Order: sequence, then structure tokens, then C-alpha cells
Amino acid sequence: MPRILLIEDDPDQRRLRTLLLESRGHQVHPASCAEEALQQLSAADTLPDCVLMDLRLPRTEDGRRLIRALHEQHPGLPVIVLTGAAGFESSPERALVREVLRKPVRTERLLNALSRLASILMACWLALPASAQQRSFPFTLASAAEAVAELELSSPSSDWGAAGREAAVAAIGLDGETKHHVFVFGEKDSRRYTVFLGPLAPGPHTLLVERDARHSAKGSDLAIGDARIRALAPGDPLYEPVRHAPVLFARADTAGRFSDALLLVYCRRGRDARGPWLEYTAVFSNEDGGTSTRDLMARWGRTTDIEYVYRVWLDAEGRPARTLIQTREHQDVPYDGPYFGLHPMLAPVTDNNMVEPVTGDAPPLRFQLAPVLADLAGGSRELVMDGEPFTYEIACKEIRREGKIRAPGQWIDGEKIADPRRYFIAEFLAETPNAAVQILYRFRGESLWRGSSLGIARNFIERDGWVRTAAELPEGRGFSEIGEFAFQCLSRRDLERQPVPKNGRCRIVRLGKFLTFDSRCRPVDAAAAPATPENGWQLNVGEMVSFSHD
Repeated sequence: MPRILLIEDDPDQRRLRTLLLESRGHQVHPASCAEEALQQLSAADTLPDCVLMDLRLPRTEDGRRLIRALHEQHPGLPVIVLTGAAGFESSPERALVREVLRKPVRTERLLNALSRLASILMACWLALPASAQQRSFPFTLASAAEAVAELELSSPSSDWGAAGREAAVAAIGLDGETKHHVFVFGEKDSRRYTVFLGPLAPGPHTLLVERDARHSAKGSDLAIGDARIRALAPGDPLYEPVRHAPVLFARADTAGRFSDALLLVYCRRGRDARGPWLEYTAVFSNEDGGTSTRDLMARWGRTTDIEYVYRVWLDAEGRPARTLIQTREHQDVPYDGPYFGLHPMLAPVTDNNMVEPVTGDAPPLRFQLAPVLADLAGGSRELVMDGEPFTYEIACKEIRREGKIRAPGQWIDGEKIADPRRYFIAEFLAETPNAAVQILYRFRGESLWRGSSLGIARNFIERDGWVRTAAELPEGRGFSEIGEFAFQCLSRRDLERQPVPKNGRCRIVRLGKFLTFDSRCRPVDAAAAPATPENGWQLNVGEMVSFSHD
């Protein structure tokens, strides 16, 4: 069971809590004040697994000062605070502690709360491997190969939505050199992070994983689990996609801000007249520029930024024959930068995450995320996010931390949106020549229609293929109350700089998913998609078609 440093200035409460915790099998080391606690930690051969402390020692400021000292001297040590003081949740010290339990905590309440407290202590216990903050993994390759590492990592104290403990950064070194990094997000359980190591020679190698103190949030620890090394050879379905995957550096202006973070990379493959090709797309947690948060939800059904970054056509030997990257102003240009093996080295250079080759001094954070293989023939590119639902959760937390969510009760507030959990997502296959489309809905028994565009013409969808949009639900209302949906077709005449015909058309070929969000802001299937007519719904501009929701 975890070893607990209990800090309580009231001798009766200290004795009672010691007895209660020891009766549950915990090792308790009591201290009566901040000075005694720090002396115990300084003299201890082994740190406790968890600190349980009263905030008033005897003053609230004494407790806050102790929290700062604990974080400065032992940043990976989990701290649980007992307090009834108002304002602590909004104080800077809140970001430095693992959990807050509200007082008063009398004997009977402690007994009733022990099960909840035990789960918190168990989280501290599970974080024990993080105390070393690094682990080595030796491995041997029988022959030269492209290698990937599957790492079990967690950061129990992290919360992307809380300033000061957004995420841990794991530095991944190979054979004595720090090569690249991974953002490790706060989750209940460890998660597998897969990175590529690049082309490796046969023989012994050593992988080192450690917490990067410089780039990790101050309140974020790192728990390092197992690592699995996989050598990829020609013929493996992942060989070519990994062999050409881009190295992506963090955008220079995001250093220390935990903003627009790289969440995942996916790869599509195909063949055209130029030969076989691979296309790599990056998913970022948000975009600080370009499309606003409100427009992202209406036009894309998400607040992440998804950008294609690199496309490569392969010759007969599997080497690059032709390349393109998406750079400033969304222009496609050939890649003319350096390579790591066959991996192009790219960095976002605009606040909407357009990329350029890395030349000269590279940004400090380097990412080598192994790509996820994606087949988007039957749905939108957000399907990749559905397969990694943590991406939605991180995106929600980021816009909340950055103040992009409007207050409850406000319908429109600049470019802000409502809490993302108050939206539903609609996916559909569309054709919109010279036109644009939005989805509308109304509740059972009501005549009022509400639209995904919020009445803003540029927030209609004017692209073809599988698309998604998000529509806001009024506060206190749910998706299950919707009785009818509709699609509305709008002329694109006033949405583009160049003149276009006024008589565009919209065709809704097929419906896909309807999604809502759970309490963690992760997507949940909301309803089966109704069947569409054999040739879909065909609309002229100015027309609307409705369908029921059972």
C-alpha cells in the first residue's frame, strides 16, 4: 500500500487520520507543520508515495507556501489537500496538487470518504514508476530496419485544461542521443504512444525514455511503463508509410504554451498516373489563427486543426520521385529540405499550421509520431479522430483553457462557442457545385428551426465528399428531443471572390454518423443514420428538404 506523509497541525485530527489510514494498511508518517514535513523529506532515504495535508498549518498561507516548496523540491510527488477555504480552486497552487478534498472532514465523513480517497491514493501508487523519471530499454536488431517503438506512458497529475500541469513531455533518446519528444496527456490509465525511430543498423541499441523537465508542465509527472520495439521490413504494410513519415517540429511560438499540439499523424495511400503515393496529414489540438473556433465547429464539426502536410510519389525502388508539402496560403510546393533517412523534416510556420522545411536551427521539440493508416472511402477524415477519442477531449480542454468558450446563456459571443458537449455532429456525403449547404433541426412540437451555420453564410459547407458539421443545442435540451432535420442549399455567389453562377445545386448523397459528446467530451454515437432516397436528396439553391428523426 502507498506510503503517506500526513501533515496536520491539529494533534487530534492527526492522530485520528493516522489510525484510520493505518487501519486500511497504509504506512503513515505524520508531521505537525510544514517545517517538520520538509525535514522528514530531506532526511528520508525513500520519498513517500503521496502527501496528504491540511491547507491551514495553521494559516492558509502556510499551506500554500508548503505546496510551493514541495513542488520546487520534489516536483513528481503527488499532493492531496484537505481544505474548506474559499478560493483555493482558483489559486496558482491548485495547479501544483493532485486532488482537493473539501472540509469539514469529521470522523464519520472520513470513513465514508475512504473509498474515494483510496482511489486517489491508488493513483499515487500507480504513479510510483514515475519517481525515477526515466527508463532504458536495450534491444538488438538482426538486420537493418525501420523501427518503431510502442511506449506505455501516462501522466496522472496532468490536465491539459489546467494551467501549470497541462502535460508531461517525454524525451526519447536512442544510443546516447536525445532524438525526439512526445506529449504525454493526463489520463486515468496509461496509453500507448507509437513513434518511429528511423533507419537503424543491425546490432544492439538502447532506447532511453525520460521526463523532459525543461518542456514538461511544472505540475506534470511521468509514469513510464513497458516499451515494445518493432522492426519493419519490406512487405510489412507499415514499412513504406513509416519509412516516409515526416518528422514534425513544434511551431516556434507554441513553446511553453501547450497550444496547437500535435496529437496524431495519419497516412493515406493510393495510386494515380504518376505512380503509388503516400499522403500524411497532421491533427493539431487547435489552431491559433486561420479559421476561428466558431467557424471550425460549423464548417468541420470539430475544434482541432487537420492539415495535410506531405505527399510523396514513390519510384520503383520505393524512394521519393515527386514530393509536395502544404505551405503558406495553403499552397502546394515541392519539398526541398533535409531528410532523416527518407523522413522529411518539417515545422509549422504559420498560426494555422502550414509547414516549411526545417533549415538551420531547428525548434526544440521534435516529434516522430508513427502514422495511423487511414481508409476514408466511407467517411470524413474525422473518422481518424473517432478512432482516437482522446483527441476530442484534449481539444475541448484547450479551448476552455484559452478562453474560447462563451458563458452559459449567451447565444453568440464573437468567435467563441458554447461548451462542446452541447453540440451534436452530423456527417454526410455531399456534392455542392456552385452551392453550399447547412443542416437544420427542430425539436418535437416546435416550429422553430436552428441551423449549424448560425445564420453566417461563410459557415455553410461548400466542399464535396464526406463532410461534418456541428450544431449547437440550447442549454438544457438534448439530442433525443429532436424530431426533424433538414438540409438547406445556398448559392455560393457571395461567398467567393470570383463570380460564380447563381444557379448552383446541392446533392446529399448519403447520411453518415450522428454524434454527441459524453462528460469527458469524447464522441458517442447518437443515432443511426436514416436512409436516403436512391439518388440522394437533390436541391436547387434556395430549397430545403426535411427528414424525421425517430
